[in-house]
Parts: sequence; C-alpha cells; structure tokens
Amino acid sequence: MHTISPSNPTPSSEEHLLRGLELKEATALNMIDMVGIGPFITIPLILAAMGGPQAILGWLFGALLALCDGLVWAELGAAMPQAGGSYVYLREAYGPHGWGRLLSFLFIWQMLFRAPLSMASGLIGFADYLGYVVPGLVTVGEGRTLPHRLVAAGVGLLIIFLLYRRITVIGKISLYLWVVVFGTIAWIIFAGLRHFDAARVLTFPPEAFHFSFGFVVGLGSASLIAIYDYLGYQNVCYLGAEIRQPQRVIPRAIIISILGIAVLYFVMNVSLISVLPWQEAISSKFIVADFMARLYGPTAAQLATMLILVAAFASVFSLMLGYSRIPYAAALDGNFFPVFARVHRSKRFPYVSLLAVGGVTVAFSLLFKLVEVIKGLMAIRILIEFVAQAVAVILLHRAGVRFPFRMWLYPLPALLAIGLWVWLFLATGTRFILVGLGVLALGIVVYLIRARLLGEFPFAAKEARVG
Repeated sequence: MHTISPSNPTPSSEEHLLRGLELKEATALNMIDMVGIGPFITIPLILAAMGGPQAILGWLFGALLALCDGLVWAELGAAMPQAGGSYVYLREAYGPHGWGRLLSFLFIWQMLFRAPLSMASGLIGFADYLGYVVPGLVTVGEGRTLPHRLVAAGVGLLIIFLLYRRITVIGKISLYLWVVVFGTIAWIIFAGLRHFDAARVLTFPPEAFHFSFGFVVGLGSASLIAIYDYLGYQNVCYLGAEIRQPQRVIPRAIIISILGIAVLYFVMNVSLISVLPWQEAISSKFIVADFMARLYGPTAAQLATMLILVAAFASVFSLMLGYSRIPYAAALDGNFFPVFARVHRSKRFPYVSLLAVGGVTVAFSLLFKLVEVIKGLMAIRILIEFVAQAVAVILLHRAGVRFPFRMWLYPLPALLAIGLWVWLFLATGTRFILVGLGVLALGIVVYLIRARLLGEFPFAAKEARVG
C-alpha cells in the first residue's frame, strides 16, 4: 500500500492559498450551493415527470446517487486536498503523462461550457423569481425583458465583488447565508406540517406505480432533475487547498451535506403538496409563493419569495467560489493559460481566475434563456466529471493507494454511482446525449491539436518509442 504522491504537487498552491475553512464553513458552502433556487423551481418539473406525488421516488433515487457519488468525492478529496478537485483526481488516477493528461484537459474543457451556464442559470432563475415581487419583469412565456437581463447580470457582478476578498471572510459570509437559506426551508416545513393533510400527499393517480417503459422514463427524468438539485456536495473538493485538516473535514462536510439536504428536501416536498395539491403544484411557476399565499396571504408569499432570492444568490456565490479555483489549478499544472495561476498579493486568492469565470457567467446571464438548461448541463458533465472519476477511484484502489478516508462497503458505492450516472445520461434524451458527446468530441480534437504542437501525450509517447 502507498499514499498518493502527486507527480506535480504544485507547491505554489500550498504556499499562496490560505487554509482558512473549517468544517462548519465547508459544510455551509456545500449546503447553500446545493439548495439555491433549484428545488423551488424544479418541484413542479419533478411532479410533471412522473405525473403525481410518486415523484418522491425521483428525490429518493437522487439522494442514493448523491450519497454513492459523494463517497467517491470524499475518498479523492481527502487523499488529494488541492485546488481544482476533479482536475487533480483525473490527472493522478489515469497518469499525469498519459491518459490523465487528456482526461484532466477534457474536464477543464467541459467546465468552460457548463460552469458559466450553471451559474448563469442561477442568476436567470433569480431574475425569474423576482418577477413575483416585481410583476412585468419577465414577459409572457420564456421571453426576457431588458430589466430582467440587467438584474441577472447585476447580481452576478455583486457576487464577484463579495468574493474578491480573503477566504476567511468568505467563510463568515457563507455562514450568514446558510442561516437565511435554512431558516427559509425551516419556515416552509413548519408551515406545511402544521397544516399537514395526508390524504393530499397519498392521492396517487391510477397505476402510479405500474412498472412500464413510461414509468422508467419518467423516473429517469425525475431523478435527473433531483440530482441537479443535490449537486454541490462536491464544492468543498474544489477548495481543497483552502480547507484546514482536509483529510477529516472534506469527507465529513460532504456526507453531512448530502444527508441533511436529503431529509430537508423530502420533508419540504411532503409539506408543500400536503397544502397545495399536486394537481395545482404541477403547473405552479412560484410554488413556494403560492403555498405561502394559500396559508398566510400575499404578504407572507412576498416575504418567502425574497428569502428564496437569498437562497439563489447564496448558491451562485458558492458555485463561483469553487469553480474559480479550477482554471487556477490547471494553470499551475501547465495545462491552461499561465495568467490564471496568479494569486492576489495580500488577499491570497486566485483573482484572475475569479474575474474570468465571473465575467463569462455574467455575459451568459445576459445572453441565454432558462430553457431545458438542466438536461444540457447534466449531459455535458456526466461522463467526465462523474463516470470517469468513479472509475478513477477504483483504479487507485487497485494500484494499492492508501486513502485517509475509505468509503463504506467499497466498491459498491462507486459501482452504483457509475451505473446510475450512465442511466441518467441516457435519460437526458437523444438531443442532449448528442450535445454531451459533441462537446466531448470537440474537446478531444482541440486537445490532440494542442498536444501535437507541444509534443505531449499521445505524441510524446510515440516519439519516445521510435527513438
């Protein structure tokens, strides 16, 4: 057995970044990332995917996948607590001078598409939900007004401003946001349980659980949307170089986040549809506002909406913090533009990477509409970030690597994660499967051209054999 000794330990990362996040801050960042605007706009979509309250199965399957995949991240994050997360894990597991070079590049490549889109979707969702408080901000249908676009972009700029500071200050901000986000969820749950009506929750349509092709397709769609709402448990891994006692903190933050959010999502769903019948909830654009209006009137509905806006803000805040460390890690490794490796002299954070990632996000929030974004985002990221990484942890085990944290029931969680991720990739549908494969294929072409020019894998290996 041996421990992981990265081929390029990137000492600059350890010297320049400040290890200022402890368990409470790391868990808070994960959890506010996981909640965001997602569950408040996707609950009707999940109900529609399965046509009734049996859609709770989608949340349960999503939780199972999140826990299995989270254990993969926990092992890798504790073993390699560096900035960049998956970039480092893929590079080391598949070989820094071989396939790991390609896969880590492909991770950066797909991140260029999905990370800004993911954050922009949060900003657009923020502006959408603000439409409940400011009627007319969103036009009929999916159209976007100029004020709607400016709100989304303005919120993005504010988040960049707040992140432009030391990690210890950001950790404190995350705790304040955590209090607001989970205070909102607690209010929803408390209100729903006080008016709980089991008959509404258990009113299933005919043949709701009849196993058929349609049932499998519906469950796949519901689970895909649910896992989108769970994602964020891995955010702490992108910040590995800024975590204190990472071998202990990273696994705990991931597991606590997943289990805590799973319970909250389940109870919140039951609370909502026990007051607002699923037949109404399935077509509600502002489900929490409608829920609060039903119980306490329009003033409470507006207050709940404002709190949800804080949750959306907090999610993008956490996402942008984590994603900004990935180009930084790649630049340190020589696999991305060197300017992204620059660290702020006094505040000690990768400011160029933050400004670049944030700037592209703001631009995307001005340009795109929130249409089928979930399936597109998931199709782009599943194969490299999740499937290849779950395979990676098995390869490292076979190589005899000693992990500071070892997943329970190894290798079952990793194998389950691989199977469920492949199922959800297929559940995105033909259009988005082609999008995901197209982005991957284009990335391979770009990598091969670059590798040929620089004499890297696979061309360096061929030349060495000829010599």
